[in-house]
Amino acid sequence: MLYRLPILVISFVSCALIGATQETGLQTRLVYPVAPRSSTTDNYYGTVVADPYRWMEDVDSARTVKWVREEGDLTRQYLDSIPQRALIKRAFSNLINYERLSAPFREGKHWFYFRNTGLQNQSILYIRNSETGPARVFFDPNGLSADGTVSLSNRSFSRDGRYMAYATQTSGSDWDTWRVRNVETDRDLLDRIEWSKFSSASWVGDNGFYYAGYDKPKVANATLSTLGVQKLWYHRLGTPQSADTLIYASTVHPDEFVDTQVSEDEHYVFLEISKGNGNSLAWKRPADPAAAFRPVFALDPDVQYNVLGDDGSRIYVQTNKDAPRFRVAWFDINDAAHVLHDVAPQISDKLENVSLIGDRFYLEYLHDAHSVVRIVDTGGRSAGSIELPGIGSGGLPGAKREDRIAYYEFTSFTYPTTIYRYDTATRETTVAVRPKIEFDGSQYATELLFARSKDGTRVPVFLTHFRGMPFDASTPTILYGYGGFDISLTPYFSSATAMWLQMGGAYAMAVLRGGGEYGEAWHEDGRLQNKQHVFDDFIAAAQLLIDKKITRRSKLAINGGSNGGLLVGAVLVQRPELFGAAIPEVGVLDMLRYQKFTVGKAWIPEYGASDASEEQFRWLYAYSPDHNVKKPTAFPPTLVMTSDHDDRVYPAHSFKFAALLQWAQAADAPVLLRVESKSGHGAGRPTDKIIDEVADRYAFLVRNLNFGPRL
Repeated sequence: MLYRLPILVISFVSCALIGATQETGLQTRLVYPVAPRSSTTDNYYGTVVADPYRWMEDVDSARTVKWVREEGDLTRQYLDSIPQRALIKRAFSNLINYERLSAPFREGKHWFYFRNTGLQNQSILYIRNSETGPARVFFDPNGLSADGTVSLSNRSFSRDGRYMAYATQTSGSDWDTWRVRNVETDRDLLDRIEWSKFSSASWVGDNGFYYAGYDKPKVANATLSTLGVQKLWYHRLGTPQSADTLIYASTVHPDEFVDTQVSEDEHYVFLEISKGNGNSLAWKRPADPAAAFRPVFALDPDVQYNVLGDDGSRIYVQTNKDAPRFRVAWFDINDAAHVLHDVAPQISDKLENVSLIGDRFYLEYLHDAHSVVRIVDTGGRSAGSIELPGIGSGGLPGAKREDRIAYYEFTSFTYPTTIYRYDTATRETTVAVRPKIEFDGSQYATELLFARSKDGTRVPVFLTHFRGMPFDASTPTILYGYGGFDISLTPYFSSATAMWLQMGGAYAMAVLRGGGEYGEAWHEDGRLQNKQHVFDDFIAAAQLLIDKKITRRSKLAINGGSNGGLLVGAVLVQRPELFGAAIPEVGVLDMLRYQKFTVGKAWIPEYGASDASEEQFRWLYAYSPDHNVKKPTAFPPTLVMTSDHDDRVYPAHSFKFAALLQWAQAADAPVLLRVESKSGHGAGRPTDKIIDEVADRYAFLVRNLNFGPRL
């Protein structure tokens, strides 16, 4: 049982940082490491733009390394001086120390699932000879490195279940190394594939598989190298990578991505070439891996075709072609016109995910950003629905088409991820695994509120809080958002969020334009020249929380990562007086040069590019966080977070932003830079690093939102 403990008031100056502070009245002003400002400028269409910290883009230079190390020392001193940090770390370690299981899935004659006993750095893959038989360890990533920083990033089984191709990543980098394991012997073959990234492995029988990758980088720091052309290869089992067959490489559009999908019945191989949020579609028979693909749908950056399955020459797809909220349709592979025929036409809700099991489509829709699952047969006739426990995410069964038993997960802010077993014949649903976590979700409530953005658009805001929360503006609150790339934010359970709720805080998640929650129109209204709408939506959500007296400015923290880090950076420089603290994580913060690093060029369809046209430069320059930091400005306490191996969003974004904020800061509030070592954009991060990160984030907020956590 959880108890409400008296809230203690914490002094902002409870500890001094030796050699790194100056006393100013009742506050403590930090003395930051010296970051020399250069005279570097760029001329964009007649506008001269200063870039005083351009030197930080050379992340391996001696002075960048020295500055980052000194920033890290200051941040470490500051965070470790907060008395509650040790208590938070211990409490979160206890909270996250519970058994976590994935939904089981069948491959060939075996069943698999992932399990983490609680504090293991990486989850272990287990195997069973039947659905309910005894389990044994099949693949343990924890044995791949002493510190848990090598993770299993992807896996793909041959159709007969004889082999598993699996990819590992090191220190959070997106680079994959593929190997092949014999399922019966638990032994790896000699096959090894390097320099793959953003790729699946599509088996053809058990002879080999397609994969995507890049030429070996020519620079010393391969992790942070700018990507070239993604290429598609076919690897035949038992041969060296040097013998792999090159299937496709674009020389005209180097920012394209390629992938393949082999149909479950292995009648077809589909080639998808994607750019922005759309993809082309082509096909061939799998007998000859080197044969040419036959085109079906041309590439449109705004139109998606996701193959769901086939019945002979009838191919089923989920698509937003003439349906911005998506539909399920079919076309005949032998029809030269490839006319699309509706199975499940577009409705008012966004069709998020689809699975095909037997002769039924299971359709997960988003209704105001939470899941609803409906069922139709392959003829489009309604076949019922799956009732979910409440407002949350999931409920979509996953299985092979021939399976009768399927599993699905359901989760929400106060509902730990629970696994359900679904019988497709009887339509009976039973709880398979309910996690045993020291968190009582019944003590908390989730509300769906709506803010009004600057232009009048209705913006959903999920708010989760203690049921006895007083509406007197006293509750420390985190507002989280993303708003981009057609990605949908829906209610989900996070041990970190549960920890914040137990500490006495409220948690709000804003559903912003730019995301995919309401379909393509919602996405379009928050990208390219419309990106400011995303920031306006987030500001409106913040104002809603203040107006309803859930919290007040001095107790409101904003947080987001990646594109969400851009969000936090942009609203921070636009409305610094509105927030009590800000934590931008792995953010895209230099909008004039982002396309020059790692995979940044792939984001041009979402953001535009400063070197593409004057119009695009103007809208990017107007909101780019790095270029809108003005001196002097009283910024709220800010913790900028990134990772040294982040090859998704180049870490120099965060380096430059932190330096700019420290230079411009007119208040005593701290601006800190936290750089995680041997870590990347977030995927595969070991449990011990997650625990430390949560302890740092919440200790920072405890001090700077001035509240005593219930611990």
